[in-house]
Amino acid sequence: MNYFKINKLPSVITPLAAAVLLAACAAIPPDSASLPQRNLAGVQLAAGIKLAHDGWPQARWWTRYHDAQLDGLIDAALRDAPSLATAATRVRSAETTVMAQHAAEGVNVTADAAVNRQHYSANGLFPPPIGGAWYTDYTANLRASYDFDFWGKQRSAIAAAVGEVNAAKADQAQAEQVLAASVAQTYFQLQSDWARLALLRQQRDAQLALNALRKHRVDAGLDPITSRQAVQVDLASTDRQIAALDSRAQQTREALRALLGADAQALKDLHAQALPKVESSAPSALGFELLAHRPDLQAARWRVEANLSKIDAAKAAFYPNIEITGSAGLDSISAGDLLNWESRAISLIPSISLPIFDSGRLSAQLGAKRAKRDEAIADYNQAIVNAVRDVAQQIIALQGVSAQQRAQAEGQRAADAQLAAAEARLKRGLVDRSATLQAQMAVLAQRDMALQLQQARLDGDVALIKSLGGGYQAGDPIAQTE
Repeated sequence: MNYFKINKLPSVITPLAAAVLLAACAAIPPDSASLPQRNLAGVQLAAGIKLAHDGWPQARWWTRYHDAQLDGLIDAALRDAPSLATAATRVRSAETTVMAQHAAEGVNVTADAAVNRQHYSANGLFPPPIGGAWYTDYTANLRASYDFDFWGKQRSAIAAAVGEVNAAKADQAQAEQVLAASVAQTYFQLQSDWARLALLRQQRDAQLALNALRKHRVDAGLDPITSRQAVQVDLASTDRQIAALDSRAQQTREALRALLGADAQALKDLHAQALPKVESSAPSALGFELLAHRPDLQAARWRVEANLSKIDAAKAAFYPNIEITGSAGLDSISAGDLLNWESRAISLIPSISLPIFDSGRLSAQLGAKRAKRDEAIADYNQAIVNAVRDVAQQIIALQGVSAQQRAQAEGQRAADAQLAAAEARLKRGLVDRSATLQAQMAVLAQRDMALQLQQARLDGDVALIKSLGGGYQAGDPIAQTE
C-alpha cells in the first residue's frame, strides 16, 4: 500500500478535510453475492414424527436413568477426560486474542533510555574540533501514541475475537455433550452384553440337560442319534455366541475406560445393573428453541457473527488512519546535564495515512473476508439441516423400536404360556422333561431379544437427547467489553 502522509498541519480540521476528500480514491467494492441465512423460526418436523411425551432434555439428563454408576462415570468423564482438553485450550486461545485486541485499542505508552557513544570522522560533514572526536549522547524518553478508531476497525476486530470465543465455548459444550452421550451408550452396551451373557449361560445349562436326556434315550434305543446331534449343534452355537459376546463385552469395557481417560483399576468395582425402562420424549416444535439447545448450531452462528465483524474491520481499512504520537524526554551530551530543565526534548506528531493506490490488496483482503463469511453461513445452514435430520431420524428409529418391542412382548407372553403348559403336563406325567427344557430355552431366547431391543431403545434415547443438544442451554454470551 502506498500512503500519502500529512504531518504537522496547523490544525486538526485540515487533515480531516483532506482525508475525506482523498478517501474516495480507495472505493469499497460492492458485495455481489452474499448467502442468505436459514430462518429457524419455521423449522419443524413432519406431522408423523413425534413421540408421546413432549419436552427438551434436562441439564443433567443422564440422571433420568436412575443409575448411580452411570452418574459417577459421566461426572468423572466430564471432569477428567483428555478428549475435552483440546476444546478447553481453544477457548483459552480465543480469549487471549480478545485480550490482544483490547490492548491494541488503548493508548500505547513506552519508556526508553539510551547512551550513544559515537566517533565523528575528521574528514566528514563536521570539521574539527567536532570531527575526529568522541561524543556521548544521553537520552531518556517517554513516548505515547493513540490510534483514533473513527471507523470502528478496532471495535470490529474486538467483536470478531469475541465471536470466536463464544464459538469456542459452544464447541466445548458440544464436546461435553458428545462425551456424555458416548459414555452412556457405551455403558448401556456393556450392561446389555453382561445381561445377555447371563441368559446365554442359562440357555447352555438347559442345552446340557437336554443333551443328557437325549443321550439317555438314544442309548436306550428310544430316539435316533440325530436327535442328540441336533442338540449338540445348538450347544456349539451357544458356546460360539458366549465367546463372541464375552469378547465384545471386554472390548466395550475398554472403550468405556478410554472415554474416561482412566487407568486399568478405574472400573474394577463396576457391576452388572438391570437396564432401565425409559419413556423417550421430544419437543412438539423446534424453531428457535433448537438453536438455543444445540451447541453446534450456536458455534456455527457465532462464527457467522465473527466473520461479519471481520468484514467491518476490513472495510475500515479503506478509510484514513488518524494517529497522534507524542514523546517527552531528556537529551544531553553530558551525563551531568541530563536532568537539567534545558535538556528537555518534546515532540507531538499528529498523522493521517490513507490508501490511494494499493494494487487491489485491500479489495482482495475484503473479498477473502466475504468469502469466509459465505463459507460460515453455508456451514450454519447445513448445520441446521443436519440438526433437523438428526432429530427426525432418531424419533423414527425410536418409533420403530417401540413397534418391535410390542411385537416381542406378544412373543414373550406366548413363550411363557408354553413353558407353563409344559410344566403342568410334566407334573401330570404326560411329557418328559425335554419338553420343559425346550420351552425354557424358547423363553430365554425371547428374553434375549427383549434385552437387545431395550438396549437399542436406550441407545436411541441417548442419541435423541444428543440430537436435541443434550443438557445445553445457550446462556448470555461474553460481552465485547470483557
